[in-house]
Amino acid sequence: MENSEDPKGKLYLIPSLLGEIEPLEVLPLAVKKVIDLCDHYIVENEKSARAFVKKVLPSKNQPDLILYTTNKFSDPAEYPSYLEAARRGEHIGLISEAGAPGIADPGAEIISIAHREGIRVVPLVGPSSIFMAMMASGMNGQNFAFNGYLPIDNQERKKQIKHLENLSLKTGQSQIFMETPYRNDKLMKDLVSVCKPTTRLCVARELTTQSEFIRTQTINEWKGHLPDLEKRPSIFILSAE
Repeated sequence: MENSEDPKGKLYLIPSLLGEIEPLEVLPLAVKKVIDLCDHYIVENEKSARAFVKKVLPSKNQPDLILYTTNKFSDPAEYPSYLEAARRGEHIGLISEAGAPGIADPGAEIISIAHREGIRVVPLVGPSSIFMAMMASGMNGQNFAFNGYLPIDNQERKKQIKHLENLSLKTGQSQIFMETPYRNDKLMKDLVSVCKPTTRLCVARELTTQSEFIRTQTINEWKGHLPDLEKRPSIFILSAE
């Protein structure tokens, strides 16, 4: 039960959009209410986070927003200080660059600190490309694993693809992974060249947008009919049979 006398603020995990779409088509009203409530935010990119807040709640006073960043240029030693507002009783919003905070997202470290300090963490409903792709794939949703990005090196990437295919064949586990959008077409060609003809591959591109594309086929069926994935955010799922 929530302690109404807890002097600390909450850390709200705010899902963001996966592409160009009206916010309330994919986000619940609770997100708008929380953005109205919070002036402190922990984000990956300040410019895109401000644009997201403005899109969800145009009346929000931008000069009042206080933003802290978690990205490759941030110093993790400063992360505990990002929660100072919550220690004073103010609420903080954690916004992912795309999708759900804490899932394939640097915000997980902030969430861990909040738990250690007894700051209540409140996840909000919203889109996650990983889970939406899994939902739509028709593959094993009882046993699946997210593997993040595959190796950049060509030979290492092909080796990892074969490893994931063999793991799926042995365990029945669906193997989820992704790639930097500008390398998607290269990854797709590697998948078709490395995997067995009977292995199933789901490709989920630009989820929730007007350009959304989701299809599950065998590798043999994909050959000669590769989708256009260049510079388009995509999720890939393998299931060997």
